[in-house]
Amino acid sequence: MSALCDTLDQWADKGWLRRLDAALARFSLTLCPQASPALLMAAAVLSQMEGRGHTCLPVKQLVGAPHTLLMATDDFADELSQLWATLPPSVEAWVAALTASTVVRGADQEDAGQPLVLGGSPDDPLLYLRRYWLYERRVAAQLRQRVGGRLPVDEAKAQSLLDLLFPRGDAPPSDDAETDWQKLACAVALRAQLTVITGGPGTGKTYTAARLLALLFAMGSEAGPLRVALAAPTGKAAARLKQSIDASLEDLQRALGDQIQLDALIQRMGAARTLHALLGARPDTRRFRHDASHPLDVDVLIVDEASMIHLEMMAALLDALSPQARIIFLGDKDQLASVEAGAVLGDLCRDARDGRYSPETLAYARRVAGQELALIYQDHSGDAPLLAQQTVMLRKSRRFGGPIGQLAKAVNDGHVAEATRVLVWDTTRAVHKIQSDSPDAVIELALSGRDGVPGGYAEYLQAMAERPAEGDVDAHALWVRRVLTAFDRFRLLCAVREGEWGVAGLNRAVQTALVQAGLLRVSGEWFEGRPVMVTRNDPVLGVFNGDIGIALRPAHRGGTLRAYFMDGPELRSVSVSRMAHVETAFAMTVHKSQGSEFAHTVLVLPPYGQGMLQRELIYTGITRAKTAFTLVSANTETWADAIQRPTRRASGLITMLDASTSIAP
Repeated sequence: MSALCDTLDQWADKGWLRRLDAALARFSLTLCPQASPALLMAAAVLSQMEGRGHTCLPVKQLVGAPHTLLMATDDFADELSQLWATLPPSVEAWVAALTASTVVRGADQEDAGQPLVLGGSPDDPLLYLRRYWLYERRVAAQLRQRVGGRLPVDEAKAQSLLDLLFPRGDAPPSDDAETDWQKLACAVALRAQLTVITGGPGTGKTYTAARLLALLFAMGSEAGPLRVALAAPTGKAAARLKQSIDASLEDLQRALGDQIQLDALIQRMGAARTLHALLGARPDTRRFRHDASHPLDVDVLIVDEASMIHLEMMAALLDALSPQARIIFLGDKDQLASVEAGAVLGDLCRDARDGRYSPETLAYARRVAGQELALIYQDHSGDAPLLAQQTVMLRKSRRFGGPIGQLAKAVNDGHVAEATRVLVWDTTRAVHKIQSDSPDAVIELALSGRDGVPGGYAEYLQAMAERPAEGDVDAHALWVRRVLTAFDRFRLLCAVREGEWGVAGLNRAVQTALVQAGLLRVSGEWFEGRPVMVTRNDPVLGVFNGDIGIALRPAHRGGTLRAYFMDGPELRSVSVSRMAHVETAFAMTVHKSQGSEFAHTVLVLPPYGQGMLQRELIYTGITRAKTAFTLVSANTETWADAIQRPTRRASGLITMLDASTSIAP
């Protein structure tokens, strides 16, 4: 079997596999010298899929089309086909080869530390790395517990408060004019300890969350004042969540007057934090300070941008909540999934579009929220999933009704022709397409934006040149905010990291162009005006992966450069000498942009991305734009191919949930 491991090493040398993938196969052979070629190959494929965000390997996919499974190029596909001809021809034969090895255990067998687990169902067997199997089991168990029981609700009081919080005529329009989905979301959140609220940009997720907090506050509790925590995967997303919740609650307080006193809730609610900060990340360990033994001291936890939460983080987050605490997930199910393995929000929102509300939920919605749901959202089969009863999809965007919204919808629906039509024929120029054989067009946009659309990095550099007098601390703080705000009005988003069309190449090219234009002075790695993104969590410094700041001189003369970050209205800074894990951030990946918005967003697609890029990446890039979106691409094929290629991450989470969370007839 070492011959197969040698072949896998050669494929890693050619870049067809990661070295880690080949190493897992060789490690399996070390543990089980009698391991079959099928087992070794499955281990390598599983490892490679984990690197692409899958939590497991559907064994069915090992039969028939390995080049599709591994996204193989032509040369790789030829060698792959030759090898695959020697491997099992059926699912049953693959399962037999896997279960014959001592490195694989069945889901119902004793855990003796085997690195691989064969789970799923007889009809759909799934091969896992052991830790992902354990994560999925933990998440499924927590979800079952949190949606399995109904909390008592004073329905008369809830109805009265909901009518107060959502007066007739105040609700935003929806696809179904008879349904106020925001009001429904608040109602269903009252009766269970887990609620999922999903919807695209501008559908009012945080608006709804603010009213839910007001509802919970007004409903009261004998346990004392409501303890609320706000969190998101990134610092930028957390800051935006806090700002939005605060603004919504303040507007609501003005509208309600003396009917509900929300001042105490507003004052008691602390700053929103990253998930790592909330859970208490510790250096040199994946474990957090808060876990099942040391739960978070909260009654209600609201988590925004939940699409970014990977499986391991979701397991840790749910473990750290006491059984009595409520958790509300907010997020866009159609956005990119997390960089790491798992697509948990996508799994949780499997039934969100269809509703699948049971007769019991329909009756509750009628009594408490006064909502009659259309027949298409009802499920009278007697098998309506419990999770669906606690999931609400907000269906109408108030912000994205123009060309940006039309473009995002066309992409999300997979309609290439309509998306291209909006890009080409938008007379408002809110959306625009530039086709270029080189990244020069991107550099030009980075310097000065495009006609009729503000943006470009010249704006923040001009603000930086208007530095106040030395020693004026207050004026310096205002100046720093102006610089950071100006920088955040424009951003280059890339589909890939490497190459001249990727993050690395464009960061170098933009920096060089700004220097040549006399807008930036560079000397060494650190220089005033350098935008940076944090690439690793550092709880000691108070910076986390994805945070973006700018290197500036402090208020007092002679001070060394510091990286300044803005969390909502608050500023924080760190000496650049202490920041080892950062990268220049004129350009960033679409993944890293999640949780952020920019007035003018430029999405850069490489000419070589066909077969590699997905619909969710395009959709996420578009929906980062508030007022203007520009697509720069070398050809139309990459764009069209990506729109027609939705992401499908392998996961067994729904299978685990379906086993025991359906409503009995």
